[in-house]
This record gives sequence, structure tokens and C-alpha cells, in this order.
Amino acid sequence: MIITRSPLRISLGGGGTDLASYYQLHGGFLIAAAIDRYVMITLHDTFQKELIIRYSRMERVSRVDQIEHPIIREALRLLGDEPTALELISMADIPAGTGLGSSGSFTTALLHALHIRRHESVSKTELAELACHIEIDLLKEPIGKQDQYIAAFGGVTCFTFGRDGKVEAEPLKAARETLYNLEDSLVMVFTGYARKASDILREQDSKSRGNDSSMIENLHFVKDLGLRTRAALETGALDRLGPLMDEHWRFKKQRSSGMSNPAIDGWYELAMNNGATGGKLIGAGGGGFLMFYAEDKRRLRHVLTEAGLSEVRLRFDYLGTTVVHQ
Repeated sequence: MIITRSPLRISLGGGGTDLASYYQLHGGFLIAAAIDRYVMITLHDTFQKELIIRYSRMERVSRVDQIEHPIIREALRLLGDEPTALELISMADIPAGTGLGSSGSFTTALLHALHIRRHESVSKTELAELACHIEIDLLKEPIGKQDQYIAAFGGVTCFTFGRDGKVEAEPLKAARETLYNLEDSLVMVFTGYARKASDILREQDSKSRGNDSSMIENLHFVKDLGLRTRAALETGALDRLGPLMDEHWRFKKQRSSGMSNPAIDGWYELAMNNGATGGKLIGAGGGGFLMFYAEDKRRLRHVLTEAGLSEVRLRFDYLGTTVVHQ
């Protein structure tokens, strides 16, 4: 039995500049952090001549081309794997569609498990690029490279996206105390809304490819916010992070009418009036998790709980995609 896991993630600045429609012309930059919530993949060779696939539903098929789950089917095809007696199980701490990059985490964990089954080693960069190839090139999802890379690398990491498609990953050069204080100052709550990231990102991707001036200028500004966020964190100026997140969120909302809704806007203003210095919706938008930087976490947690929102406590994960059992 093989068990692998990949962390979910939060974005700290620059999100959205990792789509090819933007970085191929302008270059992209963002900071992301892997968190201690995971997608896990279990592979088990069985004695029955069938493929058993368990995720939010169950499939029992005899051939790879009969698998309905697109990522699993394409991952097996990509590696030239044609198992006939295999059980594959996926489990996650937090469900898909909540803005924490679960698809990229799923794909990297799956690919790592399949490589181990084949007794092959794979680097973090190779793992991330294979996952991107499946989701972006083969399945034509209008998404970026952030989720696959942060899942593979882990940590609090700066990613630079070159015009040639190459990605440079570099750990944030922040003091350990700064990272501990950052963990302790973030409050993340679930809005109750789930959505598919591609539904929001498709609009951004289309406008970027059409060279829409307002979208391009928005993403230029968000990239600069990412760079300013890195500077603040690397100098230990955490008091600047909240206002930067707030600025990011207000610009992010301009990308799509589906980015927010009256309920999310109401919770955001409630938080800003009760201890938060800034925040944003994590992921592509439209639902999922709100994350805030808070100077008074106790007060903030109380009002958000009273408003019916559930908090998910988090710590950073520094391992990235890894083997749990082999």
C-alpha cells in the first residue's frame, strides 16, 4: 500500500498572475503558503481484475479509458500505466471548490503515488510541471500554475513565472519569528459557498488573451502588491500585511462580477470593524474561505462565530508533496 499527501494552500499576494494568458506577455509573481490541511491518495494493488476508484463517488471499471475522473484517467495515460487490478482512494481534509487549491494538491499527490508504484523518483519541479500539463494542457482548464507548484514545494514560497513558461521557486526570506507571528495572526473562515475555480478564471483568462486593458492593469497592480507583500514579510513589517491584503481584495473584486456577493461583502466589513486590518477571499473568488490578518484575533473570532462562520485553524506545511506510507 502506498499513501501520499499534498498540502492545500493560501495565497498571500500576487494571485492571478500565474495564468499563461498574463505571464507569457508580462511575467508573473506571487507568494503562496502551504498549510497543514491535506489531500491524501492511497494506492493498493488488489487481486481482483478491476479498477476501483473512490473519491466523492466510486467507480468500478476494467480499463483506464473507462475511468470518468479526468485527472486520474489522464495521469495513468500520461505515465503509460495500464493497471488491471488496482484500488485508488482519495481523501481530503477540506472539500474541493473552496479556494484552497485542492485540484493541484490532488494531482501532485496522485502523480507522486504513481511514480512510487513504478519505483521511479520525481523532483518537485517535475511533479509540479506534470500536474500542470495534465490540468492545463490536456484537460484545458483555464487555471494557473500556483496550486501545483505550492503543493509540490510546500513552505511559504515565492514563485516567479517567466514569459517562457519556466517557474522559479524560492523560499520566502523571512525570519522564523516572523513566520510564527504570521501563522498566529491569520484567521480563516468558511463562507459556506463552494464553486469551481475555472468558472471565475475563465473570464480573467479570456479578457487577458483579448488584451483587455482594465484586466491587464489590474493584474499589473496585483503583481506589484505581491512584490510589496514579499518586502513587508522579509523585513518583518507584519503591520503592513493587513492593509496590503485589503488593497488586494478591493482590486481583485474588480476582475469579475462573480468574485463576491452581498453576504461575503457583509462578513468582510464585519471583520474589518472587529479586529481585522485586512483580508481577502482565498482562491479564484465566488466562495470558499475568507482569510483575515488580525491584531485582535479573540474579538474577530467571536464576531465571526456569532455570524455563523466556521474557522479553520492553520499552520504552515514545509514538506510539500510527500510519502506517508510505502
